[in-house]
Amino acid sequence: MSEEKKGTIYAILAFVFWGLVPIYFKLVSHVAPFEVLIHRILWSVLFLTLILLLTKSFDNLIFILKDRKKLKILFISAILVSINWLTFIWAISNNMIVEASLGYYINPLISVLLGFLFFKERMTKIQILAISIAFFAIVYQIYTLGSLPTISLILAFSFAFYGLARKKVNVESVSGLLVETLLISPFALGYFIYLIYIEKNAFTIPLDTTSLLLISAGLVTIIPLIWFNSAATRISMVKLGFLQYIGPSISFLLAIFIYNEPLNSDKLITFTMIWFALILFSTRTNNIKK
Repeated sequence: MSEEKKGTIYAILAFVFWGLVPIYFKLVSHVAPFEVLIHRILWSVLFLTLILLLTKSFDNLIFILKDRKKLKILFISAILVSINWLTFIWAISNNMIVEASLGYYINPLISVLLGFLFFKERMTKIQILAISIAFFAIVYQIYTLGSLPTISLILAFSFAFYGLARKKVNVESVSGLLVETLLISPFALGYFIYLIYIEKNAFTIPLDTTSLLLISAGLVTIIPLIWFNSAATRISMVKLGFLQYIGPSISFLLAIFIYNEPLNSDKLITFTMIWFALILFSTRTNNIKK
């Protein structure tokens, strides 16, 4: 199997997982978003370390830790992904799945732009048309909201620049993610100790249901990110950006049919236009491959 095909499979797995992840965050919506975030970080460190132990892959970790340039980029990417995580957690706990989905509809457009600016990636006329349709769909949605969609924009820009940073640093996905979480874990641990001190922590021992869910935040975090990082180094930013529409589309459907967030005609028009753009882009890509 070619690296391009592997990257495509990894990307699809990551975005389907992320599309379904609001279900998990609804289960922990009674926990403060900052506490959910610190458990995502701390348990990710533990699970990633176990993965490296089992696979005996510490050579990659040591290689990264010796490279100051890579560490600087990974520290920036760690901050970006932390902002993204916190914003997403807050949005889900405040019944804003549709707005979060809009952020991830906007994100691929930014990814495509970054691919053009930083990697000189080129697009066919059909791909440009598909992107234009998606762009106008998003502009239409923003117009109908009547205000600047702050949550959507934070999610879109933070994750697009995270993908750019990871593509630039080009390190093995598990080791790179472990370094990211290690770099920000002192802040997470410090805040966790503070929560215990003021007796505001939801995580308790012996473990109850909430505590077990918070532990699983590590797995919920690292599984799709490993897939995403594996995809980011194998396929173009253009293709990665458009495959990303899978995630918000699944979340959008969850919001409407499972969590009963309102669906009006404007949202339906936006959703239809974006899916048409995705089909157009994907069809053209398949024809080129043949």
